[in-house]
Amino acid sequence: MFRYIKNDFIAGLIVFLIALPLCLGIALASGAPLFSGIVAGIIGGIVIGSLSRSSLSVTGPAAGLTAIVLVAIGDLGAFDIFLCSVIVAGAVQLLLGFLKAGSIANYFPGSVIEGMLAGIGMTIIIKQLPDAVGYTKQNHDRMVDADDGFSMGIIDDALAHIEPGAAIIALIGLTILILWQTKAFSKIKIVPAGVIVVLSGVLLNWIFSTGSLYLNNAHLVNLPVADSVAGFIGQFTFPDVKGFANPKVWQTGVVIAVVASIETLLCIEATDKLDPQKRYTPTNHELKAQGIGNIISGLIGGLPVTSVIVRSSANINAGARTKLSTIIHGILLLGCVATIPVLLNLIPKASLAAILIYTGYRLCKPAVFVHMWKEGGATQFIPFAATAIAVVSLDLLKGVSIGLVLSIFFILRQNMRIPYYFQRSSYSNGELVKLTLAQEVSFLNKASIKETLERLPGNTTVIIDASHTEYIDFDVLDLIRDFQSSKAQDKNIKLSLVGFKNTYKVPQPNSSWNIESALVNNAEVPKRTAGGYRKLLKQLTGA
Repeated sequence: MFRYIKNDFIAGLIVFLIALPLCLGIALASGAPLFSGIVAGIIGGIVIGSLSRSSLSVTGPAAGLTAIVLVAIGDLGAFDIFLCSVIVAGAVQLLLGFLKAGSIANYFPGSVIEGMLAGIGMTIIIKQLPDAVGYTKQNHDRMVDADDGFSMGIIDDALAHIEPGAAIIALIGLTILILWQTKAFSKIKIVPAGVIVVLSGVLLNWIFSTGSLYLNNAHLVNLPVADSVAGFIGQFTFPDVKGFANPKVWQTGVVIAVVASIETLLCIEATDKLDPQKRYTPTNHELKAQGIGNIISGLIGGLPVTSVIVRSSANINAGARTKLSTIIHGILLLGCVATIPVLLNLIPKASLAAILIYTGYRLCKPAVFVHMWKEGGATQFIPFAATAIAVVSLDLLKGVSIGLVLSIFFILRQNMRIPYYFQRSSYSNGELVKLTLAQEVSFLNKASIKETLERLPGNTTVIIDASHTEYIDFDVLDLIRDFQSSKAQDKNIKLSLVGFKNTYKVPQPNSSWNIESALVNNAEVPKRTAGGYRKLLKQLTGA
């Protein structure tokens, strides 16, 4: 883990600088004490970072839980009672891990994950615009993270309240980040661009201090400052154990556990996809780590946590190699809020906004859309684009749900198109049609198979082969039985049913060899065709 300590320390420092305002902003939007967001970030970094087997994901408070937390604190009446719900959520996640519920992550299509990343990238850019231009009036319903969609009011308000000093700092920061990727700056890449962006922002604001471009405290990182060790310790809140007697505490805990687990699994899947080394994270172990982290967070006054894609992608872009970067970001959160919060409060939000905007662009750059269209076609691009748009306009979970529904639609549509593969051979003394059923034959294939059987010409030899079929729906089996028992005889069709499992109880009176041998003439080369069911139906109908 310490092999790449230099890379990981620099990445941890960058993620720390990004996580700091996000932890505070999410706590503010949740109606919780500001320090609870910092506590959640520390637990996500040190505790979950140590327990997790993910190399690059970063855990912390997420905006996707903000609405739940805000309502729950109001309903329960006190933050210390709400902390009991966080403990319950952690216990439920721990149980889900032991029940191996993490395997659900394997069923998210790649197009949906790519769409989620692109949507989050666009949302990051939009939501960081206010800080980039110096607009500070953000209501509680406008989150500072990228999990919950956005409103056009964010852009309108930001553009109507531009602070020149902040805009200059953000533009210079973006310029540094872009130039750092060029060959001309390859020799000085040993110094991370993110650190240069932060230091240049502090320096520029110091230069602006004598003029109208100077940014006041409203535009800077705002950490609570304790005047003593006792004052620092006093910022921690402990749960009121009486809350466990309240049924609403348990209900809220289960809701938080379910939403947090889904968001974590989505973000873990996305982070693994972004990992340059393509490492795999055991999802069941991750749920256990998240559960332990949430239990500890609830015990010492922190918000519920999840794996978060914004900080995870920033971690990857900053050059992290192992999970040490995540742990370092947690240690820096703890050390700096305890010792040097005054120095951290000199950092302009516009500098951090520049880093996040560049991170967002890397997730949703046009090349991603072109790649999805060229490589996947409409069946991959449509779920991808729909997910991206829905994540931006609604929120992460709704966006992914829409993408999943569309992906399932295309899977079913494709399944309907390929019920079987046919081979048709025409001899002088008759015709042979062999239908090789697909691996999965569902009720969605019933209509196409029924139409094929009805259109088969009389006096034909037909073989239906299920040797490679793992599953056949009951309705389709019933259809084949009816065809064998009555309709085939009415049309004088010689039928052979091959490879059907004994459990299907399909009669197999004729072997395929017997009926083929009666038809085939070794001295004759038959006319042959082959393909999918649409091609066969077209031949049978003469269309």
